[in-house]
Amino acid sequence: MEKKESNLEIVKTNYEEISSEKKLGGFKTMPFIIANESLEKVASVGLNANMILYLKNEYHLTNASGATILFWWGAISNFTPIFGAFLADSYLGRFYVIALGTFISLIGLVALWLTTILKEARPNPCKLELGNCLKPNIGQFAFLFTSFALMSIGAGGIRPCSLAFGADQFDNPNNPNNGRLLQSFFNWYYATVGVSVLISVTVIVYIQTQFGWVIGFAVPTGLMFLATIFFLLGSTIFIKIKANKSLFTNFVQVIVVAWKNKHLALPPVDSNGWYHHDKGSTITFPTHKLRFLNKACIIRNPEKDLDTNPWNLCTIQQVEEFKSLLKVLPIWSTGIMIAVTLSQHAFPVLQANTMDRHLIKGHNFQIPASSYSAFGVITLTLWLALYDRVLVPWISRVTRKPRGLSFKQRMGLGLLLSCAAQAVAALVERERRSRALKQGLTDHPLSQVDMSATWLVPQHCLTGLAEAFNAIGQIEFYYSQFPKSMASIGVALFSLGMGFGNLVGSLIVEIVDHASSRKGKVSWVSNNLNLGHYDYYYWVLCLLSIGNFLYFILCAWAYGSDEDNRIIWEEDQAEKKGEIVML
Repeated sequence: MEKKESNLEIVKTNYEEISSEKKLGGFKTMPFIIANESLEKVASVGLNANMILYLKNEYHLTNASGATILFWWGAISNFTPIFGAFLADSYLGRFYVIALGTFISLIGLVALWLTTILKEARPNPCKLELGNCLKPNIGQFAFLFTSFALMSIGAGGIRPCSLAFGADQFDNPNNPNNGRLLQSFFNWYYATVGVSVLISVTVIVYIQTQFGWVIGFAVPTGLMFLATIFFLLGSTIFIKIKANKSLFTNFVQVIVVAWKNKHLALPPVDSNGWYHHDKGSTITFPTHKLRFLNKACIIRNPEKDLDTNPWNLCTIQQVEEFKSLLKVLPIWSTGIMIAVTLSQHAFPVLQANTMDRHLIKGHNFQIPASSYSAFGVITLTLWLALYDRVLVPWISRVTRKPRGLSFKQRMGLGLLLSCAAQAVAALVERERRSRALKQGLTDHPLSQVDMSATWLVPQHCLTGLAEAFNAIGQIEFYYSQFPKSMASIGVALFSLGMGFGNLVGSLIVEIVDHASSRKGKVSWVSNNLNLGHYDYYYWVLCLLSIGNFLYFILCAWAYGSDEDNRIIWEEDQAEKKGEIVML
């Protein structure tokens, strides 16, 4: 890289030399990286958990309008990471994308905080029960939506890159304990994020409820400022992998050249010198899966000079990178349905709101209806710590695998647990509804049912356990199946699945509502929980989840061994020198 283009010094070295000679990377960088992600989670989740009340009380929106806005905000926040991942892996590198995303998120939070301070940013105050409140004007909506958009864009830079950037700090293919080390990092990273979410739905919500919106939004803004400072403080000790050339362009080139060469016959299996590969790469022959793409790297005449134009001849590495993305898509699609079940937060809150939420009988304190989701977070966090420190050593002796269970085994267990969670939710709602009808509360949906809300705890715990198995399994699976240059894209795939899960979940609710309310019948998801049949709705999710599990088994079988790609990329990475960007 020329000096006029950048003041950065590019050092070409392998990962062992970095950690020993330059003293970069390692676990000393983890506090800076995890603090950035955790504080961003506390800020964003803490705002989202209580935002419906802010929109209703301060912007005078209806419950439906407020929920729709928050749904789209969540969906967009899950879609933007795929663009952040491409930007990181193809152009800027993960460090600069995280730094940029953190700064943009901070601006968005400041903008949202200003809506609590500036009277002109909100409609005039009024009493909602009178029904004569003014709606926000276009300018007020634009200011609010701009803050949401900035936070979504910032999340798109932080979320897909933090995990992969953390793994960059100590990932060394030559280390025989590399796989075990990575799994430990992934588990503790996710556990830390779980604690952050737990703090969000308890402490941040409590501050907003007790001290008002000005202070309640100032705290997340301050935390985001700290996240920015923490990350920049660690910049001098980070390993910064140089961005590859545009992966998107690479993928398009593979498609174009393979189409151009569609008339060519594939060389014999044992032939050498017929495929173009990078100098120094150990990958000299493409894999046999998706063989039609191999035509993109066929050398038409080995005896003549190579046409190095990538639009006429691709490398084996380009082809295999594109294959690795295509091959994981079927397994990735199985994560959409579990994302639907993980995003079902509204209905359990409505159920808890009609149940006895007293922590101790005879005392006034009640657990907030929205805080029961904390049991799922607690389960997830405790399980990850138990699994990593206690169960993995024991399971690894049985399976003879350093990770204990394979990636696909953990993902499958997560899908099964999500089925169980929906079945339990259906049974609990059936019991709640039955008691409500026996108490004569058919037309009194807001009256308290003589049933403890602790009945909801098992379904939240099963959901947290399902997320612990499937989410970690997904992320680590993608990371192992892609080369290091595509690591951020692997993490972004999980976020993209969550985004599609939100959309599919909304579609399922609308279909169930429309189909069950035909011919004047009461909808299964009626506003009156006691007249509706939310237990039927949960059974629908359970059946869809079972079907998704069977689909996963088929996809896992068709994919084959998940060790093959990992070995290919690790061997190639061990041979090639990594380009590290240092400040």
